[in-house]
Amino acid sequence: MSLLSRRSRTSVTVAAVGVAAFAAGAIVGGVGTAPAAAPAGVLDEAAARIEQQAARPVDRTDLERAAVEGMLKALGDRWSAYYSPSEFTSFNDKLEGRFTGVGVWVRQSSSGALLVSSVQSGSPAARGGLRAGDEVVSVDGHQVANQPVSTVLGWLRGANGSTVQVGLHRSSGALVVALRRSEVTTQDVTVDRLAGQVLHIRVSAFTRGVGRQVRAAVTVDPSAAKHGIVLDLRDNPGGLVDEAVEVASVFLDGGPVVTYEQRGKPSQTLDALGHGDTTTPLVVLVDGSTASAAEIVAAALQDRNRAVVIGSRTFGKGSVQEPATLSDGSALELTVGRYTTPSGRSIDGVGVEPDLLVPDDAPPAAAESRALDVLAGLLAAVSSEGRG
Repeated sequence: MSLLSRRSRTSVTVAAVGVAAFAAGAIVGGVGTAPAAAPAGVLDEAAARIEQQAARPVDRTDLERAAVEGMLKALGDRWSAYYSPSEFTSFNDKLEGRFTGVGVWVRQSSSGALLVSSVQSGSPAARGGLRAGDEVVSVDGHQVANQPVSTVLGWLRGANGSTVQVGLHRSSGALVVALRRSEVTTQDVTVDRLAGQVLHIRVSAFTRGVGRQVRAAVTVDPSAAKHGIVLDLRDNPGGLVDEAVEVASVFLDGGPVVTYEQRGKPSQTLDALGHGDTTTPLVVLVDGSTASAAEIVAAALQDRNRAVVIGSRTFGKGSVQEPATLSDGSALELTVGRYTTPSGRSIDGVGVEPDLLVPDDAPPAAAESRALDVLAGLLAAVSSEGRG
């Protein structure tokens, strides 16, 4: 998954943070405005009757939220969501790389379980020992089961310095962790070396500015990548699609990155910006938590024969969401289409199959070691071709 950015091409992918909801989808073209309200109907009659006669009074705002969430449930689409004004503000803050919360990204599995997809380094969640793959089962005693993701994220949200009790389930059993909320500034691009020779660029999420940071890592000191590049997208839940396109552009010289189709509209293709590095050997690392915008990058580089993809099959999120702000500042986000890779394949529910398999349960160093082996082979092949 910002949603409110007014750039010439604005796309958002969502997956959810402990303070903002990223539903792992994609939106193109900015935020829409909801159609004009329909004339008073059954919903208004029911709300009025409940307000006037129900034994337990219910606030009108709560009634409206319940009605909207009920309508979304009728769609049978786990990616559609409703955000209150404050939730939508937090959502956009996260996409801009700043928020107050616990620093955990979550996603909803096909069974409805709420799973931790990644944990922000140095965040309250990281200090509390939360791990990717943990299932969130309760927040301050509220059971998560059958609750909308936005509701759960509202429970996780709170004042800076306040404490929240998070109930978890992992393979070793159940536990409850107390986390002290804090202001978090994300660092979604980290750069280091593998084996002292290979440039390792880890992208944790596609928040605003990530594309620029990846391009700088590759171009500021070209000699740093002379032995190859590892683009690490493991545990990346997605983010802004225009940032994903910019990251892919770092390694492509124009051409398609992703195509999306929306109801009632012709398909549209987003192309690489051009003038990217097309020669340095490149490996992309993925896993089962690589989702949405991260899958767009991995699939594009794979389809364009630009990179060797190593890891396990990715999450499989290929639908397009479009948010519309409502009259009170809240937002309704609906699935409006699907996207496909440059070769025309859909990854929705399927994911990206890596070129070389490294199981999710293998140590992280196993995939990195395999990447080094592949890069060594690619460099040897390039050197051999250049001998004449």
